[in-house]
Amino acid sequence: MANFGTVGVDWQQRVNWDRLRKYRLERARERMKAHNLGALLLMYDENVRYVTSTLTPGWNRLKPGLRYALLCGDGPPVLFEQGDIGFQIQRHAPWIPKENIRYSYAWIKGAAGPASKQQVKKFTDAIVKEMNRYQVADTMLGVDFIDINMINQFQESKVKWADGMTAMMEARAIKNEDEQECLRIVGAIGDAAHWETMRFLKPGLTENQVTAHIMEFLYRIPGMEDVEDVIVSSGPNTWPNCSDRIIKPGEIVFMDLAALTWNGYKSCYYRTYCVGKKPTQEMKDYYATGLKWLYDSINTVRPGVTTRDIALKWPSAKEAWGYDEEDQAAANLWGHGLGVAQYDPPVISRIWSLDHPLEIKAGMVFALETQHGKKYEFGVRIEEMLIVHPDRTEIISNFPVEEITVVM
Repeated sequence: MANFGTVGVDWQQRVNWDRLRKYRLERARERMKAHNLGALLLMYDENVRYVTSTLTPGWNRLKPGLRYALLCGDGPPVLFEQGDIGFQIQRHAPWIPKENIRYSYAWIKGAAGPASKQQVKKFTDAIVKEMNRYQVADTMLGVDFIDINMINQFQESKVKWADGMTAMMEARAIKNEDEQECLRIVGAIGDAAHWETMRFLKPGLTENQVTAHIMEFLYRIPGMEDVEDVIVSSGPNTWPNCSDRIIKPGEIVFMDLAALTWNGYKSCYYRTYCVGKKPTQEMKDYYATGLKWLYDSINTVRPGVTTRDIALKWPSAKEAWGYDEEDQAAANLWGHGLGVAQYDPPVISRIWSLDHPLEIKAGMVFALETQHGKKYEFGVRIEEMLIVHPDRTEIISNFPVEEITVVM
């Protein structure tokens, strides 16, 4: 498609939301069955969103168990929404049978001790009731989150459970044409946000003033649901940190869109600037090294290679910074999938990809990012977002990257 239109029209094929919803649901069901699971209990918001295509208020996100979904066999999903929010879901989501929208029994982030035991008993009883309704009560239940209360109650209720997150991660890894178009739109929004950053940046502003401006810019875009983080770092904070620090002339600044969320789909998109003066030759040299690391890894990407092949294009933490362990440089040289979660598969790092490689497949959408610099002085950070096709790699982040962007 690659049309970048953000609203539906009658004269052009754009994102087909009905096709997207059906694809995601059946993709999850396919991977559930591939892992010999009779049902999936989904408590992380990205998984609930993926299977039910429903949106909840912000306080329910990142808090597993305030809302959750159950997918049983070949049946439609059952959504347990917090409180009476389900009445709104019934109104907005006709693809879920009304009788499959319930209220949740929550305890995580709210109850402890006897109160949590009371709630998890009600929670488990409701799950077992639905599994009986769909005749999968004797099968394995895959779960994407577990806590000690669930473990104890599942054992008491004789619920057989296993890892369900792996199945969901596999499902989310491969995007159909509509998801790919959503992420192209995310990339185009990111391009605009970096252009606005270049226009707005000047010495004397603080990092958080720039953050606030870009957040306001993003929230004016139709379809913008959430801006989880706009990271603006300057001078010694660029290894990396962010605060109310005043930006001075000649300093390196980087901005990261991590993660704007447009219709459920997320970004991760760094660019590096120099404000008020031209960068020094030393800054340019560090940037050139980081850019080479980035594009050496991008040029390796194609179906059939592995995350190990990509990670091997990066130097070790010892070579680059003198660190003893790769974990000490976590996210300095990094790759991660993009979708309804910012960390869809594949996640690429020398920490684990060398020993536990995953195959790159057509339909994957992910970001690759590199960082380099002088600790406590300046750092450069660069990131590209890309779609893997059978015959090519499409870069969907298009703000200039060949050199540090100078803002005068």
